[in-house]
Amino acid sequence: MPIAMRLVTWNINSLRLRLSHIETLATTLSPDVICLQETKVADPLFPAEALRTLGFEHLHYKGMKSYNGVAILSRHPITPLENLPNWHGKEDCRHIGVVLQTPTGPIDLHDFYVPAGGDIPDPIENPKFEHKLAFVEEVTTWFTTRKPTRSILVGDFNIAPLEHDVWSHKQLLKIVSHTPPEIERLTAWRDAGFVDAMRHFVPDTEKLYTWWSYRNKDWQKSNRGRRLDHVWVTPDLTTNLKAMSVLTEARNWASPSDHVPVVVDFTF
Repeated sequence: MPIAMRLVTWNINSLRLRLSHIETLATTLSPDVICLQETKVADPLFPAEALRTLGFEHLHYKGMKSYNGVAILSRHPITPLENLPNWHGKEDCRHIGVVLQTPTGPIDLHDFYVPAGGDIPDPIENPKFEHKLAFVEEVTTWFTTRKPTRSILVGDFNIAPLEHDVWSHKQLLKIVSHTPPEIERLTAWRDAGFVDAMRHFVPDTEKLYTWWSYRNKDWQKSNRGRRLDHVWVTPDLTTNLKAMSVLTEARNWASPSDHVPVVVDFTF
């Protein structure tokens, strides 16, 4: 009989500030694995014991003070992937990977936090945008040469690639996160060997968001969202996909992140 595995990915925007939200996720959703981005905590201060108390005995994380940071929390054994690159020559804690054990064999799980890219969509005028484009290009080349199999790739990619991944395709084409150069590069990365697991369940013609700006006080009424958070799988895992949901209600939690968790269920 197939065994279910629930995976959650979430840009938590400060793990220590929102540690109670992990407890909420653990008790209401019972995830097997939680992948976090923008943890904003240096490794010596990572709240490992508090997370183990919630049942996540297997932890892998890489963080820095105040910025970036990624973490994988698992109820099942994991083995860190070693010798991963420092993308664009920066040690800025934007990628970790593990080998996750499942009943049908090991799976590589990658957790990414792609640079946001600043406000000006010009790599010459804006070094942050240049960094973002170069980051995605380097990652794409790396995966292309490795031809991944049995792999899951999640995270905050800071790019909403499809027309209905944003509230207004026309108005956001010149806004960082939905510009053609970003979309082209993210599409090339996905085409390096992955399938969009969220759009496996929700057609491209339907709106799908995971982020709403803090600047919009009545975010629910205006619903000016973007899908910046993603889950990809290699084609050999598409038959293992069972269900997907976006925990939109998390945007209304006390002191919320501007992102909400994405939940994907697998069977193995």
